[in-house]
Amino acid sequence: MLLDYMADKYSLKADEFSKTVRATCGLATATAEQVAAFLIVAKEYDLNPLTKEIYAFPGKGGGIVPIVSIDGWVNLVNSNPQCDGFEFEMEHAPDGELISCTCTMYRKDRSHPVCVTEYYEECKRATEPWKMKHRMLRHKSMIQAARYAFGFAGIYDEDEGRIIAEATDITPPRQRVPSPTEAIEHKPSEPKKDDPISTGNPIENRIYRTKDPMPSIDNCAEWMTWALGKIAETDAGDEMDALFESFDAFWMDLLPMDRDALLAARKTRETELEP
Repeated sequence: MLLDYMADKYSLKADEFSKTVRATCGLATATAEQVAAFLIVAKEYDLNPLTKEIYAFPGKGGGIVPIVSIDGWVNLVNSNPQCDGFEFEMEHAPDGELISCTCTMYRKDRSHPVCVTEYYEECKRATEPWKMKHRMLRHKSMIQAARYAFGFAGIYDEDEGRIIAEATDITPPRQRVPSPTEAIEHKPSEPKKDDPISTGNPIENRIYRTKDPMPSIDNCAEWMTWALGKIAETDAGDEMDALFESFDAFWMDLLPMDRDALLAARKTRETELEP
């Protein structure tokens, strides 16, 4: 039904539409389920896959990563009835080198605009499009402002999509819960005198457990593996709060899907800890 609906929208037969989408949107080897998932996102945001407003990268661990081109992002913003325009401001160093671009996005139903600044040094890539650095940085700031202003989720720009598609599965294995008999028979070991986790002030213990050892956010996959593992180890609500407080310094450096993964892992662990 979804395929028929989308094909009819573009005046094509279902098989013709399917072949065209597979050939033009990076889905040549995709399964029927992956094509369906892609079309659901395209339909949800009313983006045209035939003009590549939306396309996809195959994920390394399976599935697809929906990519929205700059034309698609502009369409999303301008077609929103609450959009009231947007503007850009470039910042340059005294020697003329590009520093940043700020996008200010206005909504008719908000009294304050959304302002997002993206920095060239953080965004630049060694690719052909980035030779037009002002244009590419303008695109970056517009996309991020659109997310904050209108809450677009589950879609990415090309740079983000490549990182996500190439990432390995970093979800930690689910820990086996001991049976009631095992729990009764288990005798906790005596705390070690020099172990700051099993002895001493409980508040200091939580800080120790959440901050040691925390890898650098420069390697996002390694940091996420560490963070998800820490979430799986928590055994109390206040300890979870302390853990997430330690994440605050890195929160804005994470991709949306990474932040969602952390929140989902927290919810799962808190459900496991419910009496």
